[in-house]
Amino acid sequence: MATTYLYWISTALLALLYLASAALYVAKGDFVRKAQADLGYSAPLLVPFMIAIKLLGPLAILWHFNTALSDLAYAGIFYHLVLSGLAHLGVRQPKGAIPAAAGLVFLLASFATQNAARELQSPYAPAAAAIRAALG
Repeated sequence: MATTYLYWISTALLALLYLASAALYVAKGDFVRKAQADLGYSAPLLVPFMIAIKLLGPLAILWHFNTALSDLAYAGIFYHLVLSGLAHLGVRQPKGAIPAAAGLVFLLASFATQNAARELQSPYAPAAAAIRAALG
């Protein structure tokens, strides 16, 4: 039961982080474009793409209608969070990497406990029995 709660709490926090980020991209487009440019990215091309990804990734994980698509969303979010954190660290803005670090914690907890909480089992996530044994 604790693993199910851990899954849903971590997944909800991850989705909230991504949906809030997408809302920021939409509401404060000029600010986001400048921040992206400061990190060295071509913001006019990147921002619309990132809005779509930040909406579709959590949707694929929450809806979980297809395990392969859900696992692909986990992988994409993982790479995005790692690269985002490294981009902020690379330009010596460690405070900018905090959301990425928090997102990685939520992502790892969600991915590791998904088989305990979901009917459709991911072949890549740890088995539900192993997680229950580890958590006690």
